[in-house]
Amino acid sequence: MCGTCGCGTDHVSIQKPGQQHHHHDHDHEHHQHHHHHHHHHHGDKLHIDLEKDVLDKNNVEAARNRGYFEAKNIFVLNLVSSPGSGKTSVLERTLKDLKGKADFYVIEGDQQTMNDAERIDALQVPVVQVNTGQGCHLESDMIYRAVKTLNPKENSILMIENVGNLVCPSMFDLGEDKRVVIISVTEGEDKPIKYPDMFHSADVCLINKIDLLPYLNFNLERLKDYALRVNPRLTFFEISATTGQGMDDWYAWLLQEAQKKQK
Repeated sequence: MCGTCGCGTDHVSIQKPGQQHHHHDHDHEHHQHHHHHHHHHHGDKLHIDLEKDVLDKNNVEAARNRGYFEAKNIFVLNLVSSPGSGKTSVLERTLKDLKGKADFYVIEGDQQTMNDAERIDALQVPVVQVNTGQGCHLESDMIYRAVKTLNPKENSILMIENVGNLVCPSMFDLGEDKRVVIISVTEGEDKPIKYPDMFHSADVCLINKIDLLPYLNFNLERLKDYALRVNPRLTFFEISATTGQGMDDWYAWLLQEAQKKQK
């Protein structure tokens, strides 16, 4: 259970497109804390202890993932956003355009359905879907198990598409190299100050759907200003996954960062 919002991660399934659906129930002993604490317990002390327990365990597993990725020179991106930002469309277009330039692997996180994994599978990119059930974020052990199923090549790029949510995924390190927050211009300019933890923990902010700017009352500079107040280190790319506008700068950054790791 996530100590932040009380979501459960007891029924997680990890599968490739085309596989028979099956649940991976968490190993009982390994995930005892999920079962011992239910959200009818009140009191801040229990809440804080539970959250610390969940996050400490996640950080240990994130370090394990990081070691694996470093040993195989795999460059890993954690893509986060609220639902409807165009995250999967950005990922699809990126894979379509860069497929010949690097070996890509994808982990798709969603509460339900194989829809996104099937979209990636159609591009002939190896993909594993993690369905989190009631869980609102991916955790390190889910990534570890998904990566074992994927078995990515050395010197490849792993794209993790997190569950659409700007709160809980910010707290869970997955062992990634860079965290990319995607926001669309159809959302509010004040997203960064409403969800500061996510923007503070990100390295890059993709501002998607800029082809819609003429039709919207949206101030791009104000969005950036808010985001930089929360995180002065953020790098921005203004893009449209639909028209392809601005995508080349994003690709250049992505390939350059991967090469830095894979020297």
